[in-house]
Amino acid sequence: MSNFFLKTGQIIYRIKRPLLFQFDSERVHNWLTAIGERIGRSKILRSTLQAMWRVESPILEQTFHGIKFSNPIGLSAGFDYEARLTQVLPAIGFGFGTVGTITNNAYEGNPYPRLGRLVKSRSLLVNKGFKNEGIRVIIKKLTGAKFAIPVGISIGKTNGQKEMTQAEAVADVVTTFQIAETNRTAVSFSYYELNISCPNLYGDVEFYSPEHLQDLLTVVTALNLSKPLFIKMPINKSDDETRAMLSIIADHPVAGVIFSNLQTNRNDPSLNQTEVKRYEQGFFSGKPVEKRSNELIALAYKEFGSKLTIIGCGGVFSAEDAYKKVKLGASLIEMITGMVYVGPQLPAQINLGLIKLLKQGGFNNVAQAVGIETKSS
Repeated sequence: MSNFFLKTGQIIYRIKRPLLFQFDSERVHNWLTAIGERIGRSKILRSTLQAMWRVESPILEQTFHGIKFSNPIGLSAGFDYEARLTQVLPAIGFGFGTVGTITNNAYEGNPYPRLGRLVKSRSLLVNKGFKNEGIRVIIKKLTGAKFAIPVGISIGKTNGQKEMTQAEAVADVVTTFQIAETNRTAVSFSYYELNISCPNLYGDVEFYSPEHLQDLLTVVTALNLSKPLFIKMPINKSDDETRAMLSIIADHPVAGVIFSNLQTNRNDPSLNQTEVKRYEQGFFSGKPVEKRSNELIALAYKEFGSKLTIIGCGGVFSAEDAYKKVKLGASLIEMITGMVYVGPQLPAQINLGLIKLLKQGGFNNVAQAVGIETKSS
């Protein structure tokens, strides 16, 4: 891999981005995932891209819960909800990737607009509401597929305007896990994510209160899942509410937590209010998530780091952004929005930058840097 190719990719994307941004966000997303899928199917194109963009170094390698990660940068749930990109992710520099969020039954998505750009806020408006084809279609699509990196599946409750009770929602989630487990030899997922924090769902079902979270985790973990389980956490809870959730999670056979999901405070100072007012529905990814995500990573690492592996998510646009999350306590990093603004070469760019930052910090491996800032505070 040459830094020349990364810089060239960034320049090309910077030139093309204004044109792409003239089109509807969801249409561009569909174009790019279709292109990614085609590249993933071609061994020649994959190999060419990998030779230009993939970064390999022992300093980035880690093993958690029996899973080897060649680097700590992963694709977050919310982008590849049709399982189209599992073959191309390694070629553009990702060390792991998540399919989904996937639900028991298919959902066509919330009413438009479901995706939008807030350029000044360096954010995306997100209101898809678990748009996906359903677990059975995804299993059929991926049956027999070989993954060059760890690929996980994010699972949530089926969305739709039909109201569910708490008990029905739990049963719905459990059914999805059961189907995934039944097909575990056909589809070699490396881990599960349980998404309890999407703010764009219909109904009053929630898994934030201790009683409801306990009920859900008791039933899900009773399945004796064959893969490690991570919980996708909300951003809009107080420190005390977050501690209460983490206490319950840590009492179950859960591998770790992901901080965090979308920014739900439409008045957050990181958001440009003129951009916010263009959208009546939905919430925000990217830079508006970063500050609180980092605070929650540090909280979780300081108080539960010995029990839970932490994945940092939100506002990662550079190697410095990723490194900050690592030093606060995140062992792995997930991202989406940064690629929209910086380009598809960003995962490789971050990995190259991380190697430099880790060496400057005197670390021989990324694991040595995890939590170093939180420990000293």
